[in-house]
Amino acid sequence: MRPTQTPLVSTIPERCRLCYTCVRECPAKAIRVSSGQAEVLKDRCIGCGNCVRVCSQGAKQVYDEIELVESLLDDHRPVAALIAPSFPAEFTEYDYETLVGMIRGLGFDRVHEVGFGADLVAEAYWRLLSEGHEQRYIATTCPAIVGYVERYCPDLVPHLAPIVSPMIAAARALRRLYGPEWHMVFIGPCIAKKGEALSPRVEGEIDGVLTFIELREMFWRRAIKPEAMTPADFDPPHASTGMLFSLSRGLLQAAQLHEDLLTSEVVVADGRSEFVQVIREFENGDLDARLLEVLCCKGCIMGSGMSTHDPLFKRRAQISRYARERMALDVVRWYDHWCQLQDVDLSRTFDGQDQRIALPSQEQLRDILRRMGKYQPEDELNCGACGYESCLEHAVAIYKGLAEHEMCLPHTIEQLRATCRQLAISHHQLASTQEALMQSEKLASMGQLAAGIAHEVNNPLGTVLMLSHVLLQETPSGSPVHDDLNMIVAEADRCKKIVAGLLHFARKNKVDARQVDLVALVQQAIQPLSLPNVVIEIQACGSCLVELDADQIMQVLNNLINNALAAMPQGGRLVIGIAEDEERVRLWVQDSGTGILPEIRSKIFEPFFTTKQAGEGTGLGLSVSYGIIKMHHGDIQLISNHDPQAGPTGSTFTVTLPRRRPAISPAEYEPSAPDKPQGTEHEAG
Repeated sequence: MRPTQTPLVSTIPERCRLCYTCVRECPAKAIRVSSGQAEVLKDRCIGCGNCVRVCSQGAKQVYDEIELVESLLDDHRPVAALIAPSFPAEFTEYDYETLVGMIRGLGFDRVHEVGFGADLVAEAYWRLLSEGHEQRYIATTCPAIVGYVERYCPDLVPHLAPIVSPMIAAARALRRLYGPEWHMVFIGPCIAKKGEALSPRVEGEIDGVLTFIELREMFWRRAIKPEAMTPADFDPPHASTGMLFSLSRGLLQAAQLHEDLLTSEVVVADGRSEFVQVIREFENGDLDARLLEVLCCKGCIMGSGMSTHDPLFKRRAQISRYARERMALDVVRWYDHWCQLQDVDLSRTFDGQDQRIALPSQEQLRDILRRMGKYQPEDELNCGACGYESCLEHAVAIYKGLAEHEMCLPHTIEQLRATCRQLAISHHQLASTQEALMQSEKLASMGQLAAGIAHEVNNPLGTVLMLSHVLLQETPSGSPVHDDLNMIVAEADRCKKIVAGLLHFARKNKVDARQVDLVALVQQAIQPLSLPNVVIEIQACGSCLVELDADQIMQVLNNLINNALAAMPQGGRLVIGIAEDEERVRLWVQDSGTGILPEIRSKIFEPFFTTKQAGEGTGLGLSVSYGIIKMHHGDIQLISNHDPQAGPTGSTFTVTLPRRRPAISPAEYEPSAPDKPQGTEHEAG
């Protein structure tokens, strides 16, 4: 039993590369792309097979009836093979008699030419157009065209010529000659024939349909070799001009009709894009033709059920050569069969299967186009990469549920570029965060170490300080040990400062944020400075109110200013600038000193790292400053130049702080940070 719900063409998901070639080549737009998968819609498919022919990945699978035909051959009832007129273009490696012998070798009892059924159909068309009425017709020899009209132009169904195809005509003629018990199997180049055979209006006329590809598969399965078969002729009735039906305009020649360019009573069109256009013009009344002979392919010789790769005109030549040779055979016998069968009923009716979907409104279209990144008409590139000829058609297909926004290649490329830019930013942020985490671990470890050392050293150091001061006071100034005691006191005081710095570094400080005039804070920081060889300049306008901890930011200023002065031992220029906007404040300290070597810039915020001479610094100033700035949810960056050949030397530390503290601020400062200070090799502007 033949399943009626089986799709003629289906997609093999694991092979589909989603290139949209099948979408582009499908004249019925019966392929839906959903969730990145192309799917052939059974109810919309007309069986033209264009998707099968153009798919380079072999992802389109045709409904296979080999097992069905094999079961018919194993049945007790006789089986006849009906061979389509296009067979000479497919089986070029041996003559037609050898082919007939091979088909008989499969188990078929008779092998007939469908060309005789085409002769009967041609006569029916001649009579139809000779009746003299003004009815306009669309030829129904191509089942894909019939399927297209029924689904997408149902208003034209009454214009479908009420004549069966040559396949059905041949089956009816043979049952008239040999009896109703015969099974009929059609063998041809067309996938749509499988759908026609399943049509309720001709149900039971054809028991099985094989493509030429499937016939070759059966030869291979049953080991049918041409040299092992006995050549044989086709069983009568033989064909006449019906052998030309597989060619474009073959119907006209067989029916002795002419495509007169002056009268335009008969118009011929073929091919994927041409047939759609001519049917639309016929429907709109722009084409005043009595007969529209339309083929979905460039003739049946280009059907998707063929395996040959010969070009079009070579196939035409093979059909013409075979027809010339065969038409010189027994004409009298052909005429006897003609007279016997010309009254066979060749009529049929058709049903509308409306698959049209209402078009979207202009506003809906604009909304879809906007989602595709098409905001202006110039954004509509109409590149066709999506499988649709224009962006507007693509938008309509999206509305109908047949396509997706991601199918738009330019839009997808732009989204990928945006994603790459975002990923680059995220990667940079991730790298900065990773470095900051390493810095945080160092700070945390050093903080714990510093706290331990400070507590252990502080008590004995206090004793040393106290006793050394007592001894110094009790020792006369002229004593030989007075200078030594003085040095002990000085060094012990320096150790006290170092321990105090360690404790300050390790202590968990809270930010006591109040509204402060940052300009006034800077002026307060430079007020004690009086260096004759250093020019100090403040670049700020008026006042700058910021919510911050004045004592902590003063400590940062002192550290940065002291470092700047230390970098200018011969004097120079010190600039302290302030700039602001609604959200943030920038404070920079710029010197004209020697600059910082590139190889040590990544270490300057590490605890105990210093470039000063031994005994001149603890290496905690920038580490403490860094922690304070992070507690204020700010950032610090360094720009420095050490090479005089690259421009003026010097360094600029830029501190960025929020104007207002966040609603929920950290309770205390831990020696960790989300961002690490950045450094470059350029002089500040």
